[in-house]
Amino acid sequence: MARAEATPITLPALPYADNALEPVISANTIGFHYGKHHKGYVDNLNKLLAGTPFAEMPLDKIITESVGKEENTAIFNNAAQTWNHTFYWNSLKANGGGEPPASLKAKLDEFFGSVDAAKAELQKAATSQFGSGWAWLVQDGDNLKVVKTGNANTPLTDGLKPLLTIDVWEHAYYLDYQNKRADYVTAVLDKLINWDFALQNMG
Repeated sequence: MARAEATPITLPALPYADNALEPVISANTIGFHYGKHHKGYVDNLNKLLAGTPFAEMPLDKIITESVGKEENTAIFNNAAQTWNHTFYWNSLKANGGGEPPASLKAKLDEFFGSVDAAKAELQKAATSQFGSGWAWLVQDGDNLKVVKTGNANTPLTDGLKPLLTIDVWEHAYYLDYQNKRADYVTAVLDKLINWDFALQNMG
């Protein structure tokens, strides 16, 4: 549904306090990542949308309508990064990790062999993504799989249903982990990943 009178895209509130993910992700990192980077994508997007046909569209449609069109690259990048970041915040929770809900665990066992094997696939995708990007658990029809995307790219444009994501842009972890991306990813998977959110997203 189109946004009435081209209402600006808004920055969604975090689903927890800035310090809720400590010590895995510090309030300092959240302050910069959410308060500067995520907010910056939203602010840039609204400037870029003004006076364009995209201004009437919901965020997911802006992404699918602008992807692959050179003249709309900036709109796509800022729209996709706005969406990806909102999805990332919801993919994390305090005291996350651990055992997934039974129905999700059964699916992970079916398609990866075990929960640990699924986590290993996510770890591999997150650490092998060259440069900036994202690791995703997605649903492809009835199947679950892990994919990675570079820069602002998102599985939404490939007809896949994202279930959860890990941000591996340097701004997601550098203040806390410097260049140790693998340590950040391990800590997220073991202590923050929100399996309940993944289950909610399953069709």
